[in-house]
Amino acid sequence: MMRFASLGSGSSGNALLVESGRTRILLDCGFGLSETVARLSRLGLEPGDLDAILVTHEHDDHVGGVARLARRYEVAVYLTYGTLCMMDTGRGNLPDTVLIDSHTPFAVGDIEVLPYPVPHDAREPAQFVLSDGAARLGVLTDAGEVTPHMAQKLSGLDALMLECNHDREMLMGGPYPPRLKERIGSRLGHLDNGAAADLARGIDSSRLQHVVAAHLSQQNNTPELARAALAAALGCAPEWITVATQEEGFGWRQIL
Repeated sequence: MMRFASLGSGSSGNALLVESGRTRILLDCGFGLSETVARLSRLGLEPGDLDAILVTHEHDDHVGGVARLARRYEVAVYLTYGTLCMMDTGRGNLPDTVLIDSHTPFAVGDIEVLPYPVPHDAREPAQFVLSDGAARLGVLTDAGEVTPHMAQKLSGLDALMLECNHDREMLMGGPYPPRLKERIGSRLGHLDNGAAADLARGIDSSRLQHVVAAHLSQQNNTPELARAALAAALGCAPEWITVATQEEGFGWRQIL
């Protein structure tokens, strides 16, 4: 049986826990060491309980705490070669580095990991579907647009954590400089509520037990807007949609 929880999600730090059997994976770690330890404790775990750190890409809100956590507690780090090359730490500063390919599945203990490439302004970004053989959790937190391949990978899941970074009108009418607005809204930027809703509407959602709106911008989105967009696409009540927050993330969700 698989369960998952978030340490926090947003532009100031991201980390997701996935557990099945005796295996625990931390997907990204964008928090400092002491903050990561505190947030793990809030979920009843210690860093020594981790079997691996799985990295999506090299941006600081996803990898800022990876090297120190991996070194201090000797946790293996799984990442693409492009991501490794772009990390400030380099291979020599990580205790155990496992290079992955964004098209090739692999296993960490009781969890099978199915990577898939995404369009984002990083060197070799990947997102993931994680499975225990019965349940499947899909994660998509940083992408500028949805490709047919991505939609295929995220169809027929039991749980989905999906980026709803911004409301397009809020972004365009907000205080950000034009170049930053262009970057966020580009095909290598971040998904807005409408794009996330289009993805949810177009996939097989019949098995979904959990849907999480993730990576919300604190300046250019609101939980209410993200919930409303996904709820309309899925034909469910907005309250059924979980929102991953920057400060709290969300507590354990079990996939039955």
